[in-house]
Parts: sequence; structure tokens; C-alpha cells
Amino acid sequence: MSNPLRSTLRATALAAAATLAMANAHAVDWGGYLRAGPGASKKDASRACYNLPGDGQHWRLGNECDFYGEFQLSQNFKSDGVEYKALLMTNMWEGTTNGDTSKLGINQMYVEGKGYDISPDTTFWAGKRFHGRADVHIVDKFFTNLSGVGAGFDTPMGGAKLGISYFKTDANATNSGNRLNLDAYDIAANPGGKLRFVGTLTQGNFTGGTKGLGLIAMHMQDNFMGWGGGNTLWLEYAQGSAGLDGNFGGLSDPSSSKKWRIVESFTFQVGAIGGQTMALWEHDKTDTTSANLASIGGRVSFGLTKNFKLVSELGYSQTKPKGGETAKLTKFTIAPTLSTGQGFWNRPELRLYVTTAKWNEAAGNVTGQAAFAGKTSGTSFGAQVEMWF
Repeated sequence: MSNPLRSTLRATALAAAATLAMANAHAVDWGGYLRAGPGASKKDASRACYNLPGDGQHWRLGNECDFYGEFQLSQNFKSDGVEYKALLMTNMWEGTTNGDTSKLGINQMYVEGKGYDISPDTTFWAGKRFHGRADVHIVDKFFTNLSGVGAGFDTPMGGAKLGISYFKTDANATNSGNRLNLDAYDIAANPGGKLRFVGTLTQGNFTGGTKGLGLIAMHMQDNFMGWGGGNTLWLEYAQGSAGLDGNFGGLSDPSSSKKWRIVESFTFQVGAIGGQTMALWEHDKTDTTSANLASIGGRVSFGLTKNFKLVSELGYSQTKPKGGETAKLTKFTIAPTLSTGQGFWNRPELRLYVTTAKWNEAAGNVTGQAAFAGKTSGTSFGAQVEMWF
């Protein structure tokens, strides 16, 4: 073997050894979420989904007309007594109706650190991130969602915690805006129960931009009524350019634009039977219009064997504009499912599904597809995988 080749092999081996050593010293965590699968409905139509516009109106089981994935890399390391975490999350979205195109993006890219001598128990962060989120899974909605591009900190406050964060609208946004969030959470309220309060101030920084105010009160209860799950109650108010979820709303919405919302969600697991329910009421008001939104329903899973469950979901939604006719939609899905266990949250799930929906004329074409124009009912079927890891 020639000396140059021997030197090359030696250098390659040393580089590989160094890479393995670094990987062991600073392990990279890999995680994410994905959903995808084929679906169909009637002749001359692509996969159809049935929804009224508005938050909490999307009963998602067997009713998702897109492919979506989030893929996350994160690494924890320590330097001179300060613990750091760096995180990068990319995402892929592909619409499957109305000629939508695929999109690739970055959902999160931030660094946080803890152990600084000025406040050792405080976590400081900066970048683009998911922040302070709380959702109802079955309607695919985060009713508290402080995510965005910003910076802030979270620090102990007695037996609770306080988070203060500042956000700027994304660089791709049409108009510029500022947002300040105050988040008091993990406040002991009762055995197994905690309170959370979020305050939001917003400002549109352009001609015609407005100020906004938002308030959220939440109560979270573990093992609610001994049913092995939990219960979350939201009370939310927003005015002007603030959103009900603690994020930005319309940055030019006037102070006369006001919204109220109450959401109740219960999750349970008793033996082989698990599920989640939700009830929502919302009132939206502007200078010239107002509307009441309501949505109620739930999803139940029944483990027939260790790895086979029968999952079903029933949801009803309605929107009543002032002086107008109430739009109504009822959607039902049945889904034989393979999973890693009998629990409601066990993933991945491989599903076959049949979804049927009925709506009234006031709801219009809830699918957005020309093939459903003038129709008030529809049935879809397909297969889907949902997984987080």
C-alpha cells in the first residue's frame, strides 16, 4: 500500500472516530410529527373535507385534505455552568385540493440558556419558536399560541412561573407589528389543578395600524373526575389588533373590534376506552357586523385488541351572523385503526376511514370544490397515518 493511501485511510479513520466522540458527547435529539395518506370522495372531485370557517370548527379525523410534517433536531450542551439548547425544526406542507402547491419552511430556529450568574434559575431565549401553546387535538387548534419571532425569559415566581416575551411580525409579513406577552403559569389552584393567565399587547407599526389587548384565563385539571385524563377550560378576550389566542390579530382592526371565547375540553382513558371532547362558544363583533360561533363534539377510541382500535368522531358546528341565517354542519367519521397500544394517545396510528357530513344551504359549499356546488351532503373515504416521535 502506498504511503499517500495509507495516510488518507488513517486521516479518514481519525475523522470518523472524532465524529463519533462528538456525537456521544453532544447527542442530537430527533423528533417531529407527520400525517399523510390517500383519500377520495365523489366522481369529478378530489378528496373532500367539510368545515365551516372559524377556530374550533375543524373536526379533523378523516377530514384533513393535506399532507403535513415537522422534523426537529435539537441539542443540549453546557459551557462554564450555563446550560444551552439549540433547536431547528423544518416543515413540509402539501395541499391536495384547489390546486395548492407544496411548501417547505422553518417552523422553529432558536437558542435558550439557563444558569447565567445574573439569574441562575431563569431561562432566556431568542429566535423563532413555538411558545406557550395549548391545544385541543381533535380540532387541530391551539387556543393559546404565543409562537413567533422574538425573545424572552421564564423565571420562577413563588410556587409558579412568570414568562415575559417580545415578538415582531415575521420578516415575510405584509405589515410590521409588535407584541408583548406576560404569562403567569403553574399557579396552584386546587389538588391536581393549576391556573394560567396570559396578557397580550399589540401594535401595528404602519399607517392604519392599531393597538390591541388580549386576556386569557385557563384552568388545567389532572385526572379529572378520576377518569385518567384531564380537563382544560379557556376564557379568552381580545380587542383591536390582538388575537384571542394571545398572538397577533388583524393589525389594522379598530378598538371597536372585540371577541370573546369560552372553550371546555375533557380527555379521558378508562381501560380500553379513551377519548377527547370539546365545547366552544365565541362571539365576534365589529362596528358593522357580529356573529356567534359554536362547536361541540368528541372523538372516542375503543381498543378491541392490543393493537387494533375502533375510532369514531362526531362534531357539530354552527355560525350565526347578526341578521342572517345560521350556517350548520354535522360531520361523522368511523376509522378502524392499527396502533402501538389501546390508549387514545398511542401513536403511530394507521387508519382506514369513512367520513360523512351534512350541512344546510346557509353554509354554502363547505368543501370549496366545484363538484359540491349546490350540495348539502358528502361522503369521503381513505387511509391516513398520524405519528409524532
